[in-house]
Amino acid sequence: MHWAIFVVCILFFLALDLGVFHRKARKVKFKEALAWSGLWCSLALLFGSFVSVYRGFDEGTEFVTGYIIELSLSMDNVFVIALIFAYFRVPADFQHRVLFWGIMGALVMRGVMILAGAALISRFHQILYFFGAFLVYSGIKMLFVDDEGVEPEKNPCIRLARKWFRVSPDYDGQKFTTKIDGRHALTPLALVLVMIETTDLIFALDSIPAIFAVTQNEFIVFTSNVFAILGLRSMYFVLANAIDYFRYLKYGLSIVLIFIGAKMLLEMVEYHIPTMLSLYIVAGIITGSVIMSFMTAPQTIDPSANDEPDEAGDEDAAS
Repeated sequence: MHWAIFVVCILFFLALDLGVFHRKARKVKFKEALAWSGLWCSLALLFGSFVSVYRGFDEGTEFVTGYIIELSLSMDNVFVIALIFAYFRVPADFQHRVLFWGIMGALVMRGVMILAGAALISRFHQILYFFGAFLVYSGIKMLFVDDEGVEPEKNPCIRLARKWFRVSPDYDGQKFTTKIDGRHALTPLALVLVMIETTDLIFALDSIPAIFAVTQNEFIVFTSNVFAILGLRSMYFVLANAIDYFRYLKYGLSIVLIFIGAKMLLEMVEYHIPTMLSLYIVAGIITGSVIMSFMTAPQTIDPSANDEPDEAGDEDAAS
């Protein structure tokens, strides 16, 4: 019953989002994105309180911890998405549409990965130690290896798409397909969607094992992932213009991965770190890295830069 209610509610909110609030392509401004980010965060915490009441305090704590971990790791994904949009020069009016369908695909993909991971853990519990070692390795690699940037020409999915389908050189509104000389072709927006999906798959290889360090309860793992992903769109529009102000976030995320991996490896010697303590540690690491980033920022953030009216808005105001 809890699964059914949750899925129905999420589908309702997604339909409301795309069919009512963002039916027409338009630029999402900073204040609107900030309001949506606050709404999704509030809904996640409200859901966590319901979990505590109806499924027990322990599961409620596990949900909040998992949500914070997944949301924190999603921040790195936000910055990569910003690079993808910049590389393909995606107009601001079309970015929300791409993110919506990218997140829909991510929900399905992560759902499959979570069920597969839970099945593996229930059958081979020792795989948790492999996950732990992988997270430690990923955290250390993130700490010392610089990002290579966005390189679509090296993405195998992009190369296959260009090999199997015709690709239009120009955008056709917010469409993913168009016609060239009467024949169907992909638009650059479709390649952006493929790039975002494959990027999320790479990030999921870190984030999903990380949540299994907190709990192996499929319901908690899935719901915490869903809330983190749903908040990713609005978070992008809040943070995309402030990438330079989170210079130490990468190091905070790498330390979080190392801590979670170490937590899983410590289970080998039957040493268990309480979930509540893990919550405080993860929250402290992320908060500390954000505070350090702002303290060393070269200048103040100007969120209003994202709220400037577009040309259409100026024409409407003049009329």
